[in-house]
Amino acid sequence: MLQFIPTQPPELLYHGTGATAVPAIQQQGLQKMSRHHVHLSCDRATAKKVGQRHGKPAIFQVKAQKLYQDKLQFYCTANNVWLVDHVPPQYLLLLTLNPSAK
Repeated sequence: MLQFIPTQPPELLYHGTGATAVPAIQQQGLQKMSRHHVHLSCDRATAKKVGQRHGKPAIFQVKAQKLYQDKLQFYCTANNVWLVDHVPPQYLLLLTLNPSAK
């Protein structure tokens, strides 16, 4: 079992995914699926790179500080990946479906 120390996140984090996943994420939020946690990035550029692994990228902004204030625990790995169990849709904002966005 992975062991991480709960950590207060920055105000905003980002999640990159494939554009085909957008409708489900907007309805259900971010789910960990087959992973231990949902993976979040500190910046849009990293999220875009992650999203490109799944075809045309989509980037979601995560209201991380608000989610933390609402009692969801965050963890930060040694390589600066933020982890959380899930992100409900009300904490998400779709920033772009444009693969050339920065």
